[in-house]
Amino acid sequence: MKPIRPLKPMPLRPTAAGLIDAFVQYTAGECHLAENTVAAYRRDMRHFAAWLDGRDPLRLSVADLADYARWLHDQSLAPASIARHLVSLKVFYRYLQLEGVVRDNPAEALGSQKLWERMPSVLSPQQIERLFTAPQPFDRWWRRDRAMLELLYATGCRVSEIVGLRVADLRFDEGYCRCRGKGDKERIVPFHARAIDAVKLYLAEERPVLAARAPTTTDRLLLSGRGLPLRRERVWELLKQYAQRVGAPANISPHTFRHSFATHLLAGGADLRQVQEMLGHASIATTQIYTHVDPTRLKAVHKKFHPRG
Repeated sequence: MKPIRPLKPMPLRPTAAGLIDAFVQYTAGECHLAENTVAAYRRDMRHFAAWLDGRDPLRLSVADLADYARWLHDQSLAPASIARHLVSLKVFYRYLQLEGVVRDNPAEALGSQKLWERMPSVLSPQQIERLFTAPQPFDRWWRRDRAMLELLYATGCRVSEIVGLRVADLRFDEGYCRCRGKGDKERIVPFHARAIDAVKLYLAEERPVLAARAPTTTDRLLLSGRGLPLRRERVWELLKQYAQRVGAPANISPHTFRHSFATHLLAGGADLRQVQEMLGHASIATTQIYTHVDPTRLKAVHKKFHPRG
């Protein structure tokens, strides 16, 4: 466990930068949020600081913050990103209330950002098959890369969960792995024989070589060329490289495998609750979007259960 850094005290004459810095320290030190969540708050507040441009955050009105929301839209951010920025703003002012710096939270009056519902991008089984064969022996660490791709699709895990896997988290005989999701919650996810074979090949042929390059030992499953835990950014880079090689969609991301995993399971007849559990969704409403992605499944359900189907 990483030691908790002591919180910085609230400055006597708080500046915007001081308030924002104290807030980010609060999310890490007292809220015990995951590193990625704290990093997201930090990025969102950098946007807010850029918009402030010398303005005092303690003297802003609801109308001022509505201008900030419009400014975010002008930055060509996606609706989901704008919604997250506004949530961060509300939490920031809630923190200021707790600290007694402000009495009211003007951000609460902004309401919720209306999201345009967008269907997730999903790969076909044929496209996924081509991606699996994209890493070739002439690639430096092709066994690792193939194991990485197989795991992304076999488990539906987030990229942060994949790079966080430890060797001990995989149970080959039982056919499942233990992953840690948002809020450090653990869940058990099955994975099939083909992914197991790919991981075993990597463990036997490449991981020992990579581990020997590291200055210190690590129990992480996926290692970089220097023997260090593979970064999530590197997973993105590798995926883009292989996608270009086989002509996969240019907007592909590690999350595309997660969308494809859920969609293909539901298309095959899996129960929505079971898919929710494997994805680690807190609410089944998040999982339900995948029921709308595959029209063939909807047609089959309609034909089976509608009186005139």
